[in-house]
Amino acid sequence: MSAANRRLVLVERPQAVPGAEHFARADEPVGAAEDGQFLVRNHFLSIDPAQRGWVSASSSYSEPVAIGAVMRSLAVGVVESSRNARYAVGDALYGWFGWQDYCVAGEQSVLARVLAKNGPLSAGLGLYGIPGLTAVLALSEIARPQAGETVMVSTAAGAVGSVAGQVARRTGCRVVGLTGSDDKAARCVADFGYHAALNYHSGLERERLRALCPQGIDVFFDNTAGEIADAVWPHMNLRGRVVQCGTASVGSWDPQPMAPRREREVLTKRLRHEGFIIFDHLARFQPVIEQLAAWSREGSLVFREDIEAGLDRAPAALAGLFRGENRGKKIIQLYDGANLL
Repeated sequence: MSAANRRLVLVERPQAVPGAEHFARADEPVGAAEDGQFLVRNHFLSIDPAQRGWVSASSSYSEPVAIGAVMRSLAVGVVESSRNARYAVGDALYGWFGWQDYCVAGEQSVLARVLAKNGPLSAGLGLYGIPGLTAVLALSEIARPQAGETVMVSTAAGAVGSVAGQVARRTGCRVVGLTGSDDKAARCVADFGYHAALNYHSGLERERLRALCPQGIDVFFDNTAGEIADAVWPHMNLRGRVVQCGTASVGSWDPQPMAPRREREVLTKRLRHEGFIIFDHLARFQPVIEQLAAWSREGSLVFREDIEAGLDRAPAALAGLFRGENRGKKIIQLYDGANLL
């Protein structure tokens, strides 16, 4: 065991996207588990768009990360010592363990066990973590796509979008993606089975979207909001459903940005627009993980990871996420089972 626990703490609140200047190293001795606790050694850390909201003073659905506190993060780690009967040494866990090498945790920090039969430990952060779970549950709980409908997904090549597109196609839908580059648009079709995909930087004129979706759009799985969503909404069909899973394209919500009014479309087309927060659905995690694992084992579900090594890479990786630099679920590896990275 290392004598020190490497930690990245928040030292300044960003106005928009957090970067390296908002964090600092603050190493300390590795802690010891007390009764009911266990010590986890993190192997992989998650880099997620939601982390921008978690460091904002105006976070509306979670307590902001405190200045001087370890950056909030989901992680996959292995129990090194335990004083909790539910978790034994060697158990691999997915939970709130932060941007650090070690975490003294309790049961409330754990979201799921990571099972070796389902693949590498890193898969616990992506395919079997929040991205895969969000894709399945947002579709089943809100969108409810039906065979023959058209489903549009923004950030279609991302960790959530790539799974959402594949799951929607399994239901017999026509699936169309919006993404941030020609290369990602090509991967949406070649790797993730989209029927069509468009680089939104090349233009979102009505004629282009109409050509992509000649029958209109029944489900919009939106991870971006902003101008991208403004272009999509006019193409929604009668009784269409808009799932709001993210707002990644909006740099700041203080002050509130102004946009085209949508109330008339909601009224006349009888649209349903609903936000989705994955942590409202904790009780559903395990059966969905089992379903995702079954699809993966049979080879009908593709998932990509983008892994970098080293704790100090985490802030830059988060900033890069909002520039569209990731090529799959962004993950930071800290430990390979033998060496500190």
